[in-house]
Amino acid sequence: MKTSANEILEAAKAICEEKKISLESVIETIEAALAVAYRKDFGEKNQNIKVEFNIQDGTARVFDVKTVVSDEKKELTEQLQAEKQVALEAAAAAAAAGAEPVAPVDEPAGDTTEEEFERYNAKTEISLSEAQEIQKGAVEGDVIKTELQPPAAYGRMAAQTAKQVIIQRLREAERDMIFREFKDKEGEVINGTVQRMEGRIVLVDLGQTTAIIPPSEQVPHERYTPGQRLKFFVVAVNTTPKGPEIILSRAHPEMVRKLFTLEVPEIGNGSVEIKSIAREAGSRTKIAVFTDQKNIDPVGSCVGQRGSRVQTIISEIGGEKIDIIEWDEDSVKFIINALSPAKVLSVKLNDQEKTAIAEVKEDQLSLAIGKSGQNVRLSAKLTGWKIDIVSESGEKVSEGSHKKATVAPVDADAPVAATPAADPAAAPDAPPETPAVPSADTPAPEAPAETPAAPVDQSKE
Repeated sequence: MKTSANEILEAAKAICEEKKISLESVIETIEAALAVAYRKDFGEKNQNIKVEFNIQDGTARVFDVKTVVSDEKKELTEQLQAEKQVALEAAAAAAAAGAEPVAPVDEPAGDTTEEEFERYNAKTEISLSEAQEIQKGAVEGDVIKTELQPPAAYGRMAAQTAKQVIIQRLREAERDMIFREFKDKEGEVINGTVQRMEGRIVLVDLGQTTAIIPPSEQVPHERYTPGQRLKFFVVAVNTTPKGPEIILSRAHPEMVRKLFTLEVPEIGNGSVEIKSIAREAGSRTKIAVFTDQKNIDPVGSCVGQRGSRVQTIISEIGGEKIDIIEWDEDSVKFIINALSPAKVLSVKLNDQEKTAIAEVKEDQLSLAIGKSGQNVRLSAKLTGWKIDIVSESGEKVSEGSHKKATVAPVDADAPVAATPAADPAAAPDAPPETPAVPSADTPAPEAPAETPAAPVDQSKE
């Protein structure tokens, strides 16, 4: 018996180690399985079987557990059942005689309706008078545990049932543990290995379980090959009948924030703050950073020596370009910084329509707008303002979603705030403008300029 108990304990500990679940969960699973096995071969109809298993010596005690309730509750339930039985018999007799059937009685005697009346459950409850026969001094609410004689051995079918219950309960405990573990990681970046493709869905091995990347969370044109190890952003963890469903992303804007938090100590300790992010996954990202400490350069901190920090993040997200600009409370300065690398001459804000008109030189139009309007589109997302680009001649460039850039004249009577900003570094000297009011982003067009956009140097000495 001692050897058997040791084997059980060792087996339970091995399960705990393999499945990473608690020993208490394993014991509860064994107790539930033994209760099912006893109930199957030896239990009676109104018995509430509970088993207490001692894993140290391998012994089990079986109890019939009931809660003490008033005698009146049992009597009312029995009376209601008797009246219903009489009514059913009367209805059956009337139906046989061809008369109108009599509706069954739905209310117990007295003023208590069935909705207000809690029925007596013979399986889990025992009347006060019966309880006092078993245990003197019993009162309502007490729990009476009547020990039953455990069988010498369970039957073959009962043992098979116990085995199935143990397997099922352990699987449920494992799923619950995985759900709790990864639920705490929502919004974080984790490591994983690409397992395989199922249609357009990518399956990722996380060690203890498998997660998915739906098509909407994949980076366009990024290829995923089995065995490839990458970082992923945990979007959501949901419960399903088949277990926890973990949804990952490679395209989420917050993934860039988390990567900078891991790579840049100043962001990790709170010295530098990422104010906003605008991302078109697989192509380009703009982030706005800020610090209130004068001895720290927020942009330089993120770029790193010779661009080492930002290049690490760029490599992690597949070569996607990253523009790091300095956030400013002044909306005009912020918009000027956001449109970098283009040099902006002036910015006019319209608070009511939440729009901004940025004036640039003719040779800066293509830089300001970017390829397919990407630069101005990301700048609008980053700042929260709808931005239109205007040339020095007063022509406003606007763009449809997939249309060619068109040129429309700007209202000559509209006032323009002359905010010189030949160099974004000189932006702090600009006069204060109307405070920023965030708005939805509207795509801006591609410039009609033939000069291609100059490449942006991501490194900083």
